[in-house]
Amino acid sequence: MPTAQRSKKAEEKQQAKDGQVLHMHTAHPAMPVPYLTPGDLKANAQAMASLVPTKDVLFYGGLGALTIAGALEWPVALAIGGATAVLRGRAGGEAKAQR
Repeated sequence: MPTAQRSKKAEEKQQAKDGQVLHMHTAHPAMPVPYLTPGDLKANAQAMASLVPTKDVLFYGGLGALTIAGALEWPVALAIGGATAVLRGRAGGEAKAQR
C-alpha cells in the first residue's frame, strides 16, 4: 500500500475520531558545506602557527591539558591564562616604549 493512501486513511480515521487535523510543515534550508582539501588544512594550520609564538602555544596547551586531566579547575586555569596574557601584553608594551 503506497504511503499516500496510508496517510490519507490515517487522516480519515483521525477526522472521524474528533474532527480536527493538524498539518505539520518542516523547513529544509539549503546549507552549503565547505569543501576542504588536506592542502587547505595544512595551509591554514601553518598560517595560524606563524601568528602565535611557540612559547605561548606550549604554555596555553599545557594549561589546557592540566585542566582536562583534572589537575586544575577551569576557573583557576582561566584566571592563570588571563593574568598571564595581560601581564605579557603589558611587558610587551613596556619593552616597545623603552626602545
